[in-house]
Amino acid sequence: MWCYRGGSISTEPRINDRIRVPEVRLVGPSGEQVGIVPLAKALELAQEYDLDLVEVAANARPPVCKLMDYGKFKYESAMKAREARKNQAHTVIKEMKLRPKIDPHDYDTKKGHVVRFLKQGDKVKITIMFRGREQSRPELGYRLLQRLAEDVQDLGFVESNPKQDGRNMIMVLGPHKKKTEAMAEARQAQEARKADAKANPGRSQNAAEFDAAEVDAAEAPAEEAAEEHAEA
Repeated sequence: MWCYRGGSISTEPRINDRIRVPEVRLVGPSGEQVGIVPLAKALELAQEYDLDLVEVAANARPPVCKLMDYGKFKYESAMKAREARKNQAHTVIKEMKLRPKIDPHDYDTKKGHVVRFLKQGDKVKITIMFRGREQSRPELGYRLLQRLAEDVQDLGFVESNPKQDGRNMIMVLGPHKKKTEAMAEARQAQEARKADAKANPGRSQNAAEFDAAEVDAAEAPAEEAAEEHAEA
């Protein structure tokens, strides 16, 4: 009975003398089709071009191999993957908690957080928390959620309508602006302020630090700040 005894399975393609087949379908350095040739001939051509013979389609019959600089290929692939990760935008769901009888000042503060999140391209989960007799007045929470949705309608939309969840009522707001767009705009704004700072040397260091923090906020993953999750 066969038993796998551990060890990692390589995902790297076979190259040069690691290729163990009688013949290959060869692709030249510029992508031209050379045709089916014996493996020895393919290796000979690789030496003439000072390149590597790389198996690019192992399951084909015969396997497809290409003449290339494998070291350069791996480096360029790693750089592309790194750039893709750098530009990757993760959808984040922030949360804001409110009480049905929130006072105007607290409401404005909470709304300000929601506006900031939506501008950053993040979704916002709004939770209305009912306590005691408030549970018999769900319409208070519903009206509050409707009011908030109307106040931020230029920046976001109701992705999930208000619904009761035990003692809470929940609504999800989605941003009109995609996360990637928000990140790009934040970077552009930062570059514009940097250019302005060079043109106006008297600009304060605190303002420059604020710019950097603004970009970091647009690009950072979800961070549950106590203020954002505190009860009203």
